[in-house]
Amino acid sequence: MRPPLAVRGLALAGASLLAAVAALAVTAQLHHHRSASPEQVGSFTALAGSAGSSAIGKRTSCGGVIGPDTEGIAHPTLPCGARIYISYRGRTVIAQVIDRGPYHGGRQMDLTVPLANRLGLVGVQTVQWSYARTGR
Repeated sequence: MRPPLAVRGLALAGASLLAAVAALAVTAQLHHHRSASPEQVGSFTALAGSAGSSAIGKRTSCGGVIGPDTEGIAHPTLPCGARIYISYRGRTVIAQVIDRGPYHGGRQMDLTVPLANRLGLVGVQTVQWSYARTGR
């Protein structure tokens, strides 16, 4: 005996809805995996230290103003807005070039106070860094 037409239609609609939900879940998972974090490119070391609290309120050469919560770096040659990974003692963060510098001798980059605190960096220390490649 054949099921009524309405029951078959309802079953077909349910199967179609289930397939659509599964396709959306797979697409969302693939998109999330691709956009999770930029790829790390290169491996470099540099002497870095905090720019200090005197940098707060200062207008940067990249066009911003350093606030008390600003996380960023000053670097003499990397372009404004470049994103890099910085690692120190097992902690890795992604940061953006927000200024030219460093403004203190004996180092290759200055970190804002909040960024140095996030890394646990005190004084002038050797850090590892790499480029954060955002596009393919």
